[in-house]
Amino acid sequence: MRTRLARLYGQRDLRLEVQNIAEPGEGEVLLKMAAGGICGSDLHYYQDGGFGPIRVREPIVPGHEASGHVAALGASAAGLAIGELVAVNPSQPCGSCRFCREGLAIHCLNMRFMGSAMRFPHTQGMFRDWLVVPVRQCFPAGTLIGAGEAACAEPLAVCLHAVARAGDIKDKHVLVTGAGPIGALVVAAARHAGAGAIVVTDLADAALDRAMAMGATRVVNLRRDPAGLGEYEVDKGQFDVVFECSAAESALRGAIAAVRPRGLIVQVGVTGDITLPLNALVGKELRLIGSQRFDSEFALAVELIADRRIDVRPIISHSFPVDQAVAAFEQAGDRSVACKVQLTFLS
Repeated sequence: MRTRLARLYGQRDLRLEVQNIAEPGEGEVLLKMAAGGICGSDLHYYQDGGFGPIRVREPIVPGHEASGHVAALGASAAGLAIGELVAVNPSQPCGSCRFCREGLAIHCLNMRFMGSAMRFPHTQGMFRDWLVVPVRQCFPAGTLIGAGEAACAEPLAVCLHAVARAGDIKDKHVLVTGAGPIGALVVAAARHAGAGAIVVTDLADAALDRAMAMGATRVVNLRRDPAGLGEYEVDKGQFDVVFECSAAESALRGAIAAVRPRGLIVQVGVTGDITLPLNALVGKELRLIGSQRFDSEFALAVELIADRRIDVRPIISHSFPVDQAVAAFEQAGDRSVACKVQLTFLS
């Protein structure tokens, strides 16, 4: 069997290729891929050849947000039916290192994450027509939703993990900085967790419109209104919790100014080195914590999408067939109109 795939060779060098694919082996599943979302890390690989210290050092098939239909089952691969729509968990912890044994598989020392250039050789991703994966990575997505929705399970899992890092946020006053796909899904996850008011900031109206569709109670365009958070800075700050999703230094500074004393800032967005107003961090006794990827939240994300307790359709802005992958990546780079850009595969 042959499969088409999109392979990245370096900065803006993405090629459609064809290669052989093996039959599923013991405990494996052959998937006819249906939809795959372009993530921020995929976009960094394409635009810049990597981000921070993570560089594309050999050809890599991107894609770690995807869904497909079960086409064949290998020996001992049980629990799935032919034709069933599944979301694919790209996370492959080793299960035996120190952190896996401690129940912290998210920090696995030997993590293989599909479509990631973090390790060498790189872990190949899912932008392809056909894919063989272990059955344990496939999560049934039901019959109510489409393949594009199922492919949003991975980014939603990231956001569910970020919200879980904040603890109980029921009725809390929440700020989300950055309304890209992750920011918009953090809004949905925070709303699902019972947050009270959810204020969202961004520089683009299209992004803020999607944040409202995902459950924000107020949005602020800081390009048009740079002082738009000023009212939340009075009396040492008004927000209980901030989810910083933009990775912009100015956004994190604004978060520190707007969060109340002993409030919490969950850093979700990633970037290079930045400077922080440490005096304010210390003086307000703030908690600043990080959040990356997910663990058990993937299964929950699939469940919440499958019955539309969280409706992800508002974030899916564009869809391109895989043979137009370059156009899809270029579109994903235009944040004025794009949110979650997805690839589709042979039907």
